[in-house]
Formats: sequence, structure tokens, C-alpha cells
Amino acid sequence: TQHSALSTQHFFLPLALSTFFFLSRSRTQTLMAVYEHTYKPYDGELTPQWSRFLVLPRHAYRAVFQSKLFTGLFAVCFVCPLVMAILIYLHHNTNALALFEISAADVVAINGLFFQIYLSIQSTLAALMTIIIGPALVSRDLTNNALPLYLCRPFSRAEYLLGKASTLVILLSLVTWIPGTLLFIFQSYLEGFAWAADNLWIGAAIVTGSLLWIVMLTLFSLTLSAWIKWRVAASGALFAVFAIPAAMATFVSELFRTPWSHMFNPSMLLKVVIDALFRNAPESQPWRTLPIEAAWIGIIGFMLVSVLLLSRKVRAYEVIS
Repeated sequence: TQHSALSTQHFFLPLALSTFFFLSRSRTQTLMAVYEHTYKPYDGELTPQWSRFLVLPRHAYRAVFQSKLFTGLFAVCFVCPLVMAILIYLHHNTNALALFEISAADVVAINGLFFQIYLSIQSTLAALMTIIIGPALVSRDLTNNALPLYLCRPFSRAEYLLGKASTLVILLSLVTWIPGTLLFIFQSYLEGFAWAADNLWIGAAIVTGSLLWIVMLTLFSLTLSAWIKWRVAASGALFAVFAIPAAMATFVSELFRTPWSHMFNPSMLLKVVIDALFRNAPESQPWRTLPIEAAWIGIIGFMLVSVLLLSRKVRAYEVIS
């Protein structure tokens, strides 16, 4: 028995020593390989600092256009510009008018009202697009605590908000002022330089009115997305921001014969400014329309409040007391 124990000891002792030596040598070689490795910084092409915020909309569009509902709505947004372009073409094509036995007087007049109707239709479609995609822009990042991942990189809060806003601004521009400007250029080409020079204010009204509507929708959408993390509730709140104040302000205005209740109605504020841009006559009843100065003050006030609420909510870390 003693001889057997000594034989076993003589067998396992060299095996253990050889295993320890092998593992030590492998670890030494691994450490040497890591130690000898030369690390270098990234020397490839860098994204320009001014355009880094565009990374956010580029990735957002991949998810947005996976929705068949949104893709269908986006396609519908180009029906009105196409119809308006056909009307402009028919207004200047005598052969087409003769073919359809229509006189030029029977065709819709191409004037400021024509382009304001276009802007009204496209603004409604832009609001529907915002209700679909806007409430999820910031809420997902806040719900999943993703803001620290953004802001720990060379990416400021301003760039983050600008990138999220660009997602809406670019899409809404594609269906509002960009087609509207192309329609104005098309009409100017067919009518002549004199018409373009006399009606340059129409082009300015299209761009200014569209941008006001886009900025208002974007700020409201981002603010509600930041404060209401449930997407359905945020979409409902965005609809209510325009619907409920409009109904209540109209009721108070008709009851007390005062226009100042519309200071809390963003839809009326935008309508007053856009009517002034397109040179429409004001309402005959003064209590139904705000002064243009008050409308501008109300719009700027809504924008400032939205920016303040966004700056308070969009932070890398939220302290809850």
C-alpha cells in the first residue's frame, strides 16, 4: 500500500508542475502580446462637427418608414401639390382647355388665395404626420435612459434637440414649403417675370407660414414627448393642444365679444399671421380676430415656453426627490 501511494504521488506531482508551468507560460505570452500591442487613435475621416446632429434623423427615418401607415400618409401628402400643378398647367395651356372645352375664366384663379388653400391642406397633413411620429422622438430615450449614452459623447444637449427636431423639420418641409415654392416657381415660369415680381409676397408667405407651422408643431411635439412618456397619451395631448383651446376660445369669444381668449389658441394665432401674410381682409366682427401684433406675441410666447420645458426635462440624469 505504501509503495502504491508513493507511485501515485510520483505520477501526479510532475503532472501538476507541468500544468502550472504551461499555464504560467501561456499567461506570460498573453500579457506580453497585450503589452507589445501598439494602440493608435482613429485616423479615418471624421464627421464635420456642424452636421453631427443629422445622425439622429438619419437613423430615425429607418424606423419611421417601416410603418405602412406613415408611408401611405407621406405619399398622400403629394396628391395636393400634383393637383395644384395640373391646375396651374391647365390655366396656361390653351390646347388642353380647348380639348376639355373649358374656358380660361372657368379655371381656378392662380392668386394668393390659391396658394393659401394649398398651405391649409398641407398644414393639416403635416399635423397628422407629427401626431404619428412626433411623440416617440424623445420619450423612448428618456424611458430607456439613453440620454447619458448620447451626452457622454462629443454631443451637446443643443445638438441632441436639434437632431430630434430635424427629424420633423425635414419631413414637414418636404410636404409644405418646398412643394409650395416649386408651385410658385412653376406659375412664375408660365406667367412671366412680371407676375413673379408683382407677387413675390406670395412666395414669402408660403415659406414664412410653413416654417411657423413647422416650428410650432415640432416644439409642441418634442415637449409633450419629453414630459409624457406614453406614446398614445402624448399623441392625444398633441391633438388636444390644438383642439381644446380652439373650442374654448371660440366659445368665450362669442359669449363675451372679445378676441383675447384666442391668445391661448395656437391655431387662431397662426391663422391670424398667415391671413396677414397672404393679405386677406380681417373679419368684419372685431371680437373674432386678434390684432396681428398680439398674434406674433402669442406665437413667440408659446415657442419660448416649449423651449423652457424642453430644457428642464432633457438632461443626462433626472433627480427625483
